[in-house]
Amino acid sequence: MSCKKAWEVLTNNNIEVSEEVNANKNPINGEGILAVVKDAREVVVASGKKTLVFDPVKDQDAMLAKIQGRTGNLRAPSLRIEGRMYIGYNEDIYGKLAEL
Repeated sequence: MSCKKAWEVLTNNNIEVSEEVNANKNPINGEGILAVVKDAREVVVASGKKTLVFDPVKDQDAMLAKIQGRTGNLRAPSLRIEGRMYIGYNEDIYGKLAEL
């Protein structure tokens, strides 16, 4: 459901998606998660109604605990915008993305 809501925000606000990966068909796990976030200057994570911000180098263990799902895969939805990774969905994060 959160991916559907995220997609609605993106399309309703004309935010262009340059690459889409279906997490069900192509899960990202293990070292792949670190490869996805390694170039980000910060990782913004939706954790319920809270928004957490991590430095992917300094906060790696705490960040991994929040961005991995129960299966060990990268949580969805995950977006990369201008050097930031946004992982998970909450209305606060996507409301701010709509304002960009």
